[in-house]
Amino acid sequence: MTEERKATRFGIDPKNGKLALGSWQIPMPRSRTGRVAIGMGLIFGGTLGFLPVLGFWMLPLGFLVLSHDLPAVRRQRRRTAIWWARRRAGKTQQK
Repeated sequence: MTEERKATRFGIDPKNGKLALGSWQIPMPRSRTGRVAIGMGLIFGGTLGFLPVLGFWMLPLGFLVLSHDLPAVRRQRRRTAIWWARRRAGKTQQK
């Protein structure tokens, strides 16, 4: 896997404007309003995750979409990513 591929594994790829989730790529609207609406819709649907079609998986996806346009959400996503990396590094050293 190339370095470029690793860098765009999760998030919106700035080159083609698609949401990259591992090997999946989902087209996103070019307008900021459209992306914010999709992100808010995903978060709202995630809060109703106990219903049959909706799921709690929509919450992190909604925050990922919103982190592209909203600085406060972007900062929280980066803090969470750093916390998760440190946590995983600590568990690997314990083994």
